[in-house]
Amino acid sequence: MTNLKKVMLFCHRWLGFISGLVVFIVALSGCVFCFQDEIQDAMYSYRTVKQQSKGYVQPSELLASVKKAYPKASPDYIYYYGVERPAGVLANLGAEGYEYVYLDPYTAKITYHEKPQTNFFIIVEYIHLYLLLPPAIGKWVVGIAVIIFVVLMITGIILWWPKRKTDRKRSFTIKWGGRWRRFNYDLHNVLGFYATSIALLLAITGLAIAFEPVSKAIYNVANLGRIDYKSEVTEPKSDSLKRSGLAKQPVIDMAFAYARKQVPNAQMFLIHNDPALSGTIGVGAYAKSMHYSHADGFEFDKYNGKLLKTYDYEKKSAGLKLNEMNYDIHVGQILGLPGKIIAFLASLICASLPVTGFIIWLGKRKKGKPKKERIITHRRSRKHQMQKI
Repeated sequence: MTNLKKVMLFCHRWLGFISGLVVFIVALSGCVFCFQDEIQDAMYSYRTVKQQSKGYVQPSELLASVKKAYPKASPDYIYYYGVERPAGVLANLGAEGYEYVYLDPYTAKITYHEKPQTNFFIIVEYIHLYLLLPPAIGKWVVGIAVIIFVVLMITGIILWWPKRKTDRKRSFTIKWGGRWRRFNYDLHNVLGFYATSIALLLAITGLAIAFEPVSKAIYNVANLGRIDYKSEVTEPKSDSLKRSGLAKQPVIDMAFAYARKQVPNAQMFLIHNDPALSGTIGVGAYAKSMHYSHADGFEFDKYNGKLLKTYDYEKKSAGLKLNEMNYDIHVGQILGLPGKIIAFLASLICASLPVTGFIIWLGKRKKGKPKKERIITHRRSRKHQMQKI
């Protein structure tokens, strides 16, 4: 082994010790979260509704229903998830936190409500993102561990890659009938090799979710560094001093109607009704229910309903499209159910790598003991057992 590979092996081993536990937890929680929509749909009846011919009620009716149940609530976000799914309103209750309210989108009747932090999969998500630590601390602990894991995958491939062509067939397959140590070694190396490309993709998209600089870097690289796209990520703001021509009907209803007319085939709509900062109301129209890519967007002045900006999906830059696909790529749903299965298996393999790697290290440590030392240790152990008897 060359000196360079010795250094790489040393780094691979000790970086694995440093990040192993965090990687195990993050990868395992990622496995659980991959199918959260399918599992919750199967478990909870409130996640589906019967489609009706009369169409959706207006967003203002949903807000009125929530305000009646929670007078102090500030409904920040409204979701129309699909024709056979409930509408959802995220209500800000101030010091009491948030309440997520599900409503029938055809009648505005509340069907279920919960605090997000009590939902099992939200807890799993926070474990995945922050290890249940304060977000400002947890995201750095997870982020650093993920970066280390990326280094581990690259150094692992370099260290393991077979030199001779004749060894490659043996190296790329698991010896199922072999001894336990060889079987564990193959699990670590062979499965690690096959999962590397997907694991790198999951790691990069995860870092982009946690860290805005990573997201910006992806945006700039995809756009080849061109600066003329910056206007598309600049959010418009209402001039609160110019309130002339106030809308005759709720702006939120006008905004929703306009978005539906412009994107009639959209299956899901997200309305942000948090105008405190920008003074705008925005509507996102998504091509597919429960998928957060392929969206058109519209921003309106909250006072007079004037259209301030349009985000036409076909005109978006490659960088913006890629960033909007980030979540769907990260959980695998960009490819539908097969993609989720691939993401699940890759995450499961990633969770196993710290375990199999630790077992390899233990085996080498035991194997590395001089024979005489092992005999003495064995005799001492036998003597200790005899004394107990």
